[in-house]
Amino acid sequence: MKKQDSDRFTRRNLIKYTGLLGVGSILGVKFLSCTSPSHPEGKKIKVMTPDGKLMEVNEAHLSMAHPHPASVEESRKGIPGRKFVMVVDLAKCKNARECIKACEHHHNLTPDRPFIKVLKIQDNPRSAPYWMPKKCFQCDNPPCVKVCPVGATFKRSDNIVLIDNERCIGCRFCMAACPYSARVFNWGKPKQSKEVLNLEYSPEASTPSKIGTVEKCDFCPDMIRGKKLPHCITACPNGVLYFGDANEDTVTNGEETVRLSKLLREKAGYRYLEDLGTEPNVYYLPPVDRLFPFKDTEA
Repeated sequence: MKKQDSDRFTRRNLIKYTGLLGVGSILGVKFLSCTSPSHPEGKKIKVMTPDGKLMEVNEAHLSMAHPHPASVEESRKGIPGRKFVMVVDLAKCKNARECIKACEHHHNLTPDRPFIKVLKIQDNPRSAPYWMPKKCFQCDNPPCVKVCPVGATFKRSDNIVLIDNERCIGCRFCMAACPYSARVFNWGKPKQSKEVLNLEYSPEASTPSKIGTVEKCDFCPDMIRGKKLPHCITACPNGVLYFGDANEDTVTNGEETVRLSKLLREKAGYRYLEDLGTEPNVYYLPPVDRLFPFKDTEA
């Protein structure tokens, strides 16, 4: 690929995944009034409203903008034309755990039910150990979906597997069927603020949580719908996690944008426990030429 084409490709991807074009989200973001006396006047930014009109808003109000939650029907269909994938570069991970913190904050999780786990792995006695981030693998052939008796967990057209907590009856069949132990159960009442409890429920946002239901990593589809990267991607200080669209053959870690096929081919990418036939959409790059020496920070 020529350098000119590569530059154009990179810019296009960044526009799509970081929301540089249409700060207000073309897919529908509502903004609070900019004339509130409780907020000082700041820099004015042009954004697009859900009905396609341009307007100016105070930059200070952008942090208060909330996307319209997708309906249950929209959540089950997925985003048309997309095939989302994630790549984990094991050579870059030093167990900084920033991805876990960001995930817990966004999903209002407690430490006893993490969506992301960073495991210490040592393939054999002679090899050096390394850190392996593990979350839901968003399988194309998900065992969890097949065993759910009420259709609470489902596979979307864009590769994402979600759980509708309004339907979940807490039978935990999906947890037993998942070979990756990627799901958690809400044994106790989740600790959630009044603001979170008052949010309109959507399977895409996974909030508010409910006691007696199952949850898991969901690739943050509410962020994706707003043309933003999942929280774990942007939180990682070492660029370990890449996210993108297999249809566009593109993934990014927020700093660099690369061809998915080239990355997997040149770095011998593989899928964890692929022989089980689950066809996961999370790929790993082997821990070779590591950026950091291994330091056991499990404690």
